[in-house]
Amino acid sequence: MFGKKKKSDRVEDDRYDEAGDYDDAYAEEYEPGYDDDPPTDENPIVTADYAAGDDAQRSGPYDYEDVAELLDAVLDQRLDLGSVILPVPPGGQLQVEMSPDGAPQAVHLATEHGRITVAAYAAPKSPGQWRTVAADLAESLRADGARVAVETGPWGRELLAVTEGADLRFIGVDGYRWMVRLVAAGPSGAADDGTALVSAARAILRETVIRRGTDPLPVRDPLPVVLPQELAEQLAAAHQQQVEAQQAQVLAAQQAQQAAPPPRVPDGPRRGADGSAMQQLGLN
Repeated sequence: MFGKKKKSDRVEDDRYDEAGDYDDAYAEEYEPGYDDDPPTDENPIVTADYAAGDDAQRSGPYDYEDVAELLDAVLDQRLDLGSVILPVPPGGQLQVEMSPDGAPQAVHLATEHGRITVAAYAAPKSPGQWRTVAADLAESLRADGARVAVETGPWGRELLAVTEGADLRFIGVDGYRWMVRLVAAGPSGAADDGTALVSAARAILRETVIRRGTDPLPVRDPLPVVLPQELAEQLAAAHQQQVEAQQAQVLAAQQAQQAAPPPRVPDGPRRGADGSAMQQLGLN
């Protein structure tokens, strides 16, 4: 896209355990529909499916400071989320996960093959955080009952996890004071190497730009997600409507409870054929 990534930035791979046998589903090629032309002065972007050699295919993700001028030419074709700037594949739908107070927590790209989530985190200046994160993540997934394998991808270490609800592929890349992690989730077999979902995920990651900012943050803290203004306004309005609907439900329940007649209290002790209930128990 913008240039080649140094080989020294990539993390070498070693396996936690052997990969299991998974079904090879969703085998059709991903066609993002980007321009196939090589980069020129008018079109400075090397797109995801411009096959200019292996290194060009692994060129991103990028640091915003390195590509800010080139990015200006194509920013209207990207989704700017503050800390991450993403290409959106044709047909992809944006899903925003909100916190209880209405703040955006995560942004997902829903495709016909599965869901892709890209998030950036604070990291040390030197690379190596993804290696540690991947080891912790693999341990946590196994503790939850997932089958986990380490595979080698374009950027080095990738995790494939087979869980009860979905298959997951985790791809991480270290940058300068940041680490980006992509999660591709889909049905059984969808996260295998070479599937349409994984091809789409790698195409997106190759063109992702990370805007780290200058604020000091603890290592592994997520970089803030900032939604475009129009989208933020739409989500804020939807969140307010949801809050108001919940409040209306609570109010309606309270009013219904207040309007209900009070339970009738018997005037005296209940009596049967042999006397009152207290008399039958010998208490009266």
